[in-house]
Amino acid sequence: MESGSLTLDAELSKRINRVLARCEALLPATLEAPDWAQYQAFRWRRFAQTGHLQPVRHPHRLRLADLQRIDRQKATMDLNVRQFLDSRPCNHVLLWGARGTGKSSLIKALLNEYADQGLRLIEVDRHDLLDLPDIVEPLFERPERFVLYCDDLSFEANDPSYKALKAMLDGSINVAPDNVMLCATSNRRHLLPEYVQENQDARLIEGELHYGEAVEEKISLSERFGLWLSFHPFSQDDYLAIVAHWLERLEWPAKLDEAAQREALRWALQRGSRSGRVAWQFARDWVGRQGLQCERC
Repeated sequence: MESGSLTLDAELSKRINRVLARCEALLPATLEAPDWAQYQAFRWRRFAQTGHLQPVRHPHRLRLADLQRIDRQKATMDLNVRQFLDSRPCNHVLLWGARGTGKSSLIKALLNEYADQGLRLIEVDRHDLLDLPDIVEPLFERPERFVLYCDDLSFEANDPSYKALKAMLDGSINVAPDNVMLCATSNRRHLLPEYVQENQDARLIEGELHYGEAVEEKISLSERFGLWLSFHPFSQDDYLAIVAHWLERLEWPAKLDEAAQREALRWALQRGSRSGRVAWQFARDWVGRQGLQCERC
């Protein structure tokens, strides 16, 4: 009986160890304090009821010089960031407009430009905006300057996250740290969906336009960003200039010759867009495809 009991105990112990090994694999790794000196960018990651800052080990090395035909937006954003780094008054920023026109690229390029001056970036997903108080609390005493970055920001009508964002921007009893600036990109200027009925609730009172309550609520969110930067679709000339820039950066010897220009326009027509992103994608395809054909010749 004893040998049989020992065999059962050994088998049970093995099963328990297997179960524990599987459970450990589901648990988060031991969380370490962010290394602000080694890493420039971080992402807020949630696990169960907790969150932590995960370093971005391979950030996008985009340069400001690579962003073509958005000089006004670059200059305005650059000035605001320099004010921020110099601990002078500055504004939270909403970059809105057409897709692929350089909104998120501008933020990444500015990080690369000013990281050696103490600029750091923390990317926060829209669904994690409720964690904003927990994210910014440890930043109060830090010497670095932090950009809280939310890409492709938009909300559904009943999304509770936008109220957390409003409180962070202006409206909470807790003051936001002076070393934190919030930058959001969006295709929508007002971040929330707008419906025909809501605009029909607007009224003219003594010659002044008064929006309905629903529209006022939606406008109030975007108005809490002190700086709005609009990005519009590129003209054909702008698009071709960006293609030429990327062909040069990719060291294509023929640059934007007649054949490349013709194919670039066809590429944009197929994609239904003339944007910086489409120009970059075409340049990569063209240089790669032509280089492969030259090898076979």
